[in-house]
Amino acid sequence: AALEQPSKPVTALVGGSKISTKIDVLNNLSDKIDCLIIGGAMANTFLKAQGFEVGISLIETEMIGNAELIINKLKSKKCDLVLPLDIVCAHALNVKADMHTFCVNDCPRDRMILDVGPLTCKKIINVIDNSKTFIWNGPMGAFEIQPFDQGTNIIAKYVAKRTMQKKLISIAGGGDTVSALKVSGSVQNFSYVSTAGGAFLEWLEGKSLPGIESLKV
Repeated sequence: AALEQPSKPVTALVGGSKISTKIDVLNNLSDKIDCLIIGGAMANTFLKAQGFEVGISLIETEMIGNAELIINKLKSKKCDLVLPLDIVCAHALNVKADMHTFCVNDCPRDRMILDVGPLTCKKIINVIDNSKTFIWNGPMGAFEIQPFDQGTNIIAKYVAKRTMQKKLISIAGGGDTVSALKVSGSVQNFSYVSTAGGAFLEWLEGKSLPGIESLKV
């Protein structure tokens, strides 16, 4: 219902810190979905690939080329790509950080990107409104530390709302994702939440799962 014969349009939100751990997921999803939202620190590498300043944010310099390839593949598949429009930045990742929101064009060189801002959340909500199926793996920001959980919380609550209204099928999984949804208080309102982080990633990568294959025999 999510990837093989889904209700379309299908949107996937992929967050987390590293592209290198999600490269197979991104490549597989790009063949199956209508819109891809990139969040978390891995969005920084995509922004860098598009020429944006990211300050002292976490990026994977060696993966910039891969990000460019994924961007081009999405274009060829006519799959929309949503990257941050505005960013929440601070000098350090802690609860007392001097936090400010900037346009994605204006990231200060001495700050790190730690969450998405309200314009990005509004854009994603608009995408959700136009989706029938929503797949989620990875938080939008450093949700473990307030106030950098706001982007993740806003989106999680809205996905849960649309799900409860029976206007969206929502599937989420992965350790950090489940933790983030619990923080937002919306985990119980998704259509399906997988607690098997590694297996969920393998499913998103298009790999066969031994337990599922055994049931098919």
